[in-house]
Amino acid sequence: FCTTIFYYGVTGSKTGYLWKYSELLQEGRCLQRELIKEHEIKKSPLLNEISFFKGVAGINGLPPDRESEVCFIGRSNVGKSSLINALFERRNLARTSKTPGRTQELNFFSLGERSYVVDLPGYGYAKASKSKRSDWQGLIKSYIAERRSLKRVFTLVDARHGLKENDREFFSFLDTYAVNYQIILTKVDKVKKPDMPKLLDEMDEKIKEHPACNTEYFLASAIKKQGISEIRDAMLFILGLDQNN
Repeated sequence: FCTTIFYYGVTGSKTGYLWKYSELLQEGRCLQRELIKEHEIKKSPLLNEISFFKGVAGINGLPPDRESEVCFIGRSNVGKSSLINALFERRNLARTSKTPGRTQELNFFSLGERSYVVDLPGYGYAKASKSKRSDWQGLIKSYIAERRSLKRVFTLVDARHGLKENDREFFSFLDTYAVNYQIILTKVDKVKKPDMPKLLDEMDEKIKEHPACNTEYFLASAIKKQGISEIRDAMLFILGLDQNN
């Protein structure tokens, strides 16, 4: 059984430019090619310019808009912090924990002088009071709906479980405000190969129900470094920061 999936990447003399290509998924072959490709891609000097800027617990604490920013969000324990660390080749840039819901503020990371990367609290389970979780949700929604420099919301979904009800609810909120968002399927290394085609078919169908969702999505594994280069290149392109900056 075969299916075609799409990625972003760079190649050869076009390093620094984003291009789209399709790959045939069959018995894990395209996953192997991604791993090979990871070593061929030129690393951006901007990876050395990422640093923690501030944590925001209330809407009045938001820093002034820069030229551009992207944010990452997903259910608790989806692997968000691990993915951010992998994107910037750091071990502890974003704090990881075995306890779901440890990210309890909007964490802004400065990428050079022009852009932010923002780590948002996860939705779903967290060791916090109901009122505290309500405050987070209000802050997240206000930030996403009103932030002028926000160019894309990367929504992380655990590939082992697919889209859950709280994912769909959050997507509906993004659709309502016409916020451009794109799905990253995390932990794909933990999905059995025979189960992958069904997962991708289900994703294709469900995405059609969400008008603001980008129809192209990423397959990622922070542990195996799968899909990391493609997500990184897409992020830099969206931010207006090409590989030669």
